[in-house]
Amino acid sequence: MPSRNWQQRIEDILAAIADIQGWTLDKTQEDLETNTILLRAILYSFVIIGEASIHVSQDIQDKYSEIPWRLMKDMRNVMTHEYFQIDSQILWSTIQKNLPAVKSQLESLLQRELGAN
Repeated sequence: MPSRNWQQRIEDILAAIADIQGWTLDKTQEDLETNTILLRAILYSFVIIGEASIHVSQDIQDKYSEIPWRLMKDMRNVMTHEYFQIDSQILWSTIQKNLPAVKSQLESLLQRELGAN
């Protein structure tokens, strides 16, 4: 049995998103490009998001197919294995445009699934 269930993995994703959003609240893309500590903290949080998404059960992923599970996994792979190709503009855009939607989708998923139990 895995050490963490799908619900805990989704909570891990939400915590990583909250960290990224908190760290970038009053920041710019230039801050991301010039602050190595900020950049690496964000990259690590994206790795957590991707790794946790890999371990969400296939049943949940199929049921909530509107959530970009594959993109989260793929982003983790790039940040882990192709870290030298990370584009700060794409990273910044992902933080600003995609994370809020994913956060909302995951919160809704938890609410629907936990409300059903």
